[in-house]
Amino acid sequence: MSNDVLLQLTGVVKEFTVKVGSGFKRRKRSLQAVAGVDLSLRRGETLGLVGESGCGKSTLARCVMRLFAVDSGRVVFDGDDLTHASNAVLKPYRRRMQMVFQDPYGSLNPRRRVGSIIGDPFRIQGVGSAADRQAKVQELMQLVGLNPEHYNRFPGEFSGGQRQRIGIARAIALRPELIVCDEPVSALDVSIQAQVLNLLADLQKELGLTYLFISHDLSVVRHVSDRVAVMYLGTIVEIAPSEAIYERTRHPYTSALLSAVPRFEADAGTARVESVLSGDPPSPLDPPSGCRFHPRCPRAQDRCRHEVPVLRVGNADDPEHLTACHFPLVDGDAS
Repeated sequence: MSNDVLLQLTGVVKEFTVKVGSGFKRRKRSLQAVAGVDLSLRRGETLGLVGESGCGKSTLARCVMRLFAVDSGRVVFDGDDLTHASNAVLKPYRRRMQMVFQDPYGSLNPRRRVGSIIGDPFRIQGVGSAADRQAKVQELMQLVGLNPEHYNRFPGEFSGGQRQRIGIARAIALRPELIVCDEPVSALDVSIQAQVLNLLADLQKELGLTYLFISHDLSVVRHVSDRVAVMYLGTIVEIAPSEAIYERTRHPYTSALLSAVPRFEADAGTARVESVLSGDPPSPLDPPSGCRFHPRCPRAQDRCRHEVPVLRVGNADDPEHLTACHFPLVDGDAS
């Protein structure tokens, strides 16, 4: 693995056993939430991961953090294979990879004081004395834009944006290298989202952080990401530098996602191909054969129904622009 690659996922698969039916017909079935994902994340970059709700983004995030054990494939962090590492082996890596969760209300214990919540990483990892921890926590609160004097308050005394800042302070406490941001602003008011995004950008510059930024909002992802990966039904269908995704879309699904992004007056003169998907996403309990997108794709042909496409570079594309499509779009195409 190249020295500048911090995280490497190879063929990652995650399945869950679910019960379907009722009564005597109730039975167990396998649901494949992540289906053979290959992904790399370079030091210091922000990789945006987008897709519809239920496509497997959050499950993949938890596989990266080893909160979920993967069923097959490999999770390699800084050259070390963590795929089957025990909790004891993972403990020192927890200092180097952290997570910011979507819900700033549900991710903080309402019965504990903010100082204790932010100080948990120090306590769990045995860093410093109690007095040292308090000083470090107050420094962290100031770093993320919170009043250090509010150390002893409870989460319920803070607004949603402030609570997310508390979650960010907890995540950066031990100066990790990688932070997985799982929809970190989707539960916040639009007026607060920009403040939190700017905070994340400032912390990245100051602390040299690497972000895996998960969102369903393509406008937010474009603002924060160096590269963007598009996920559909457990698979990556397109990955490219951010501007290439938005200006030279190759996968019909990506085109449809972009068509759904609201346009402002400033963009009114910019040409954009409109694309509307038919039908609902198939169930991950019974995914389609071949290309998983083919039942909803207006470009689908017989090959798409039988042959699984692999991520590859198009003829005229940047080597980093990969698309899993047998019949990708070319510039000016309608999907």
